[in-house]
Amino acid sequence: MFWTKDAKPILKYLNEIDKRKINYYFQFTLNDYENENLEPNLPKIEERIDIFKKLSNKIGKEKVIWRFDPLILTDKITINNLLDKIYKVGEKVHKYTEKLVISFVDIGVYKKVKSNLKKYGIKYKEFNEDSIKKIAEGIQRINNTWKLKICTCAETVDLSEYNIHHNQCIDDELMIRIFNDDKDLMEFLGVNVRVGNLFSSDTIERRKNDLKDKGQRKNCGCIVSKDIGQYNTCKHLCVYCYANFSREIVNKSFKKHNPKCESIICD
Repeated sequence: MFWTKDAKPILKYLNEIDKRKINYYFQFTLNDYENENLEPNLPKIEERIDIFKKLSNKIGKEKVIWRFDPLILTDKITINNLLDKIYKVGEKVHKYTEKLVISFVDIGVYKKVKSNLKKYGIKYKEFNEDSIKKIAEGIQRINNTWKLKICTCAETVDLSEYNIHHNQCIDDELMIRIFNDDKDLMEFLGVNVRVGNLFSSDTIERRKNDLKDKGQRKNCGCIVSKDIGQYNTCKHLCVYCYANFSREIVNKSFKKHNPKCESIICD
């Protein structure tokens, strides 16, 4: 699984990855906070949308999941503004994906994020039950024409009445659907694929394995995985990000980056 806001750097390596028969799919975040400068070091939104389309055309839309994540309210971003942003991006990418994943930003639980927003003069607003429902209603209305599967990431709120469901970002069901020729992966997932013949299609038998990642939040639906990312290493410097403590620390960490190292930075 590749998590990204800008897939351009990896595009030139996809043929090599395919040659090695490594299966993969993308969680591709396309937010439009350009005018508010909440994601200062990202390429322009139109460029990122173009990359999203190119990636989808190359590997298949089922392997490119669109995230508008996190949703954030400020004194300059109202509920209607936010829905308009989602609509404008979605109008350009909904034919290139099968799913949209959203989350509602949590500021209060992350002291560093709260401090960073204050430092850069961003007057945020926490989501409440009313604002969440208005967002859900708006997305449901927009999606009447898109027909995407809409899901939330690690949220406690139940939005099923709006046809918005809890997500599995690291998704065993998706892997079974698109990677069922990977015997080792299917064994890990507890799946037996019976190959069909001229008169019958393949059938999938599955034994129940408890694969939930217990190291994640209670409402996270992901199966167990190995995360090879590191804190304080992303140069996008999104101001709402909990994985970067400050711009100064990120800049210091990035000086340790070595492309030949097995991790992002080498001590």
